[in-house]
Amino acid sequence: MIRGLTRAGVGDIGNDKDFIEKASQYGFQAVDIDPLRLIKQYGIEGSRELLLKYHMQIGCFGIPVDWQSDEATFRQGLQRLIECAAAAADLGVNKCGAYILPSNDQRALPFLIKATKRLRLCAEILGEYNIQLALEFVGSHHLRTQWKYPFIWRLDDTLEWIDMIGSSNVGLLFDSYHWHTNGLNVSDIIKLRRDQIVHVHINDAYDLPIEDLLDHERIYPGDGIIDLVGFLQSLKVIGYEGVVSQEVISSNKNQDALTLLKKTKDAFDYVFAQI
Repeated sequence: MIRGLTRAGVGDIGNDKDFIEKASQYGFQAVDIDPLRLIKQYGIEGSRELLLKYHMQIGCFGIPVDWQSDEATFRQGLQRLIECAAAAADLGVNKCGAYILPSNDQRALPFLIKATKRLRLCAEILGEYNIQLALEFVGSHHLRTQWKYPFIWRLDDTLEWIDMIGSSNVGLLFDSYHWHTNGLNVSDIIKLRRDQIVHVHINDAYDLPIEDLLDHERIYPGDGIIDLVGFLQSLKVIGYEGVVSQEVISSNKNQDALTLLKKTKDAFDYVFAQI
């Protein structure tokens, strides 16, 4: 598997060039960043040279479209999606991620119909550039009631929704925290097919009942109670060898970036050594 980083959990690490350089120095092979922003800063050839210099790839970029908002806002974002997809293709990036909030203020059925059509359109645009769309179910219990109407937060429901969207380039962004807060185990991963997994996030959780775990209070791999060894081993069993990106969303941002990078490297070394 390929060791990856998001900006979550590494503090103020600087601009994209600094992020790429430091990620490489600490033994990571992929970063999740915006390819369009990188190209605007360094050009296509300059961006390619930068990634090549540090033996780095871009693992995934976030969808630049507000697909959950009003129609005008969604439509305005489609042009940026096209631009981001073109930039991603220029840099050999083939994964785009989007998270699904488990509740919102729109009634479930109308929202489901609207969101299905919108994500299908986004998938079609991305597909023109050979990019997969990774949908991330969010398991945190407090977010299930944060807004008025419940929506999707279960793995099985997400897979059914992906089938409903009906685009061959749509799959899962599989996050260890949401796997854990869904109350799932390794057997649920073994049931999956390799082609259903597009991208992976890894993080850990405090020793609390899953109902009490907050989405913004995650901890570093190996510091908590999630069976990360089983999580990664099971993904390996079904054939996943892609990027595993740390995403430690936390309110604790007091430490400097190099300290957090070292902590992240140590965490990956600890977990990966056991698989």
